[in-house]
Formats: sequence, C-alpha cells, structure tokens
Amino acid sequence: MTVRQLSLPELAEACGESGIGQVGLWRAPVQAYGVDATAKLIRDAGLTVTTLCRGGFLTAIDPSERAEALADNCRAVREAATLGTDTLVLVSGGLPPGTRDLRAARERIADALAELAPYAENHGVRLAVEPLHPMYAADRCVVSTLAQALDLAERFPAHQVGVTVDTYHIWWDDQAPAQIARAGAGGRIHSFQLADWVTPLPEGVLNGRGQIGDGAIDMREWAGYVEAAGYTGPIEVELFNEGLWARDGREVLAETAARFAEHVAPGPS
Repeated sequence: MTVRQLSLPELAEACGESGIGQVGLWRAPVQAYGVDATAKLIRDAGLTVTTLCRGGFLTAIDPSERAEALADNCRAVREAATLGTDTLVLVSGGLPPGTRDLRAARERIADALAELAPYAENHGVRLAVEPLHPMYAADRCVVSTLAQALDLAERFPAHQVGVTVDTYHIWWDDQAPAQIARAGAGGRIHSFQLADWVTPLPEGVLNGRGQIGDGAIDMREWAGYVEAAGYTGPIEVELFNEGLWARDGREVLAETAARFAEHVAPGPS
C-alpha cells in the first residue's frame, strides 16, 4: 500500500531494483491481478510475501452479514496460503450501525475467531489481530489497544492467533511497551509495521500516515521494544498517504528504504 500506484509487476521489479526481498500484500490488487498469477509473479521475482492484509470486519450482528464475513475471511486465508505467507492481518471491524456496545462487538470478534482460527491453522496460516488507533473505533476497529488485542488472541493457541504491532496505532499508549513484552513472552507478535504520525490529519483521517522520520514517533525506540520482546520477523512499512501515492512509486520505495536505514536500523556500535 505504501506504493499502491505501482502495478504488481512494477512493484516486483522495483523491489528487485531496491534490493528488497520481502513484500506485504493487500487483497484488492492481488484479487485484481489474480491470486495464482500473483503467487507466480512473486516467486519468479525471488520475493517472499510477509503478510496478507486484510481479513476481519467480524462485528456484524445480522446472521447473513456474519456468514458473509466469515466466508470472506476463509477466502482470505486460502489466498494467504496460495501466496505463501503464514500471516493474515485482521482489522476487526467497527460498531454495527445503530449500536454502541463495544464489549459486545469484541465478543463477536472472539466468536468469529473461534471458527476461523482452526480453519486458518489447517491452511498453514495464523491470524494477526491488529489494534487500530481509537479514532477508528466507531467505523473500522473496536480493538484499540494491544491489551485488547491480546485479550482476544490469548483465548486461542499462539500459533493460531497473535497480534500486529503497528507504530501508527499504538505510539500514544504508555501501556504499549509492556503489552509488547506480554505479546513477545507468549509468542504472539505475528507482524510488525511502521508508519509515522504527522499532523494535521487529512479529512477522513484514513490516509494520514506519514513517511518514516516525518512525524512524532521514535521508530528506533519502538523497534527496540519489539526486538527485546524476541521478535525476529520482517518489519513492514505501511503508509496510507495521498501525497506519497501522487509521486513516482519507485522514488517512494527507494526513499522509504533509505528512511528505514536512517530511523530504524541499528546505528553503529
């Protein structure tokens, strides 16, 4: 999504040019290109898929809507397996229209996970519940903190359900470092994503994630928390930003890699 202006073939080529060997994919462009075709493209380019994003939206009350959501998540699991990634990121869903009960919405997520987690395990895929910043609680994700995400995940085996740690969504939470340690102790950090916090937020707030180094988040500090928790997996950069999308995608990709080296990678000892 950081360079969504690139087609999947262009993305694969640009990753090769930039020395990037892993890529996190989103379902919409994968489905448009074809799941099997994408899997072949990625393999032929020598890339591996870190995660597939996104499943989720599991808070519906209406039985038909709930069944539709579960079916879509099962499709997402199969897509992840075809692409060769073991991690499907879940954005849990907001409050159903006309409701205000956050606790009940979270319980419906747990009910859905009880069905999805064994299905995903059978396909070699684990689920990563991603908490989103509280400003998204009403319409996008009733899981707002790592503590809430872990309270859900810990009802299931760690190899089935864990969490996504995303700096953009948790940097404000003074309990997050302790929750990262909790997640690491349980083997539940299934993905780690970076985006910076810049203000003012754009209208609609969705596409306000800043390039690494442009905002308020100490990226190296948060990478340190995750490393101390025992996480050794890939680190993704996921930027929703209209300004970045308006630029040349290869330029943005190279810039992002350079910013990662500057602001995240360990400095000289």
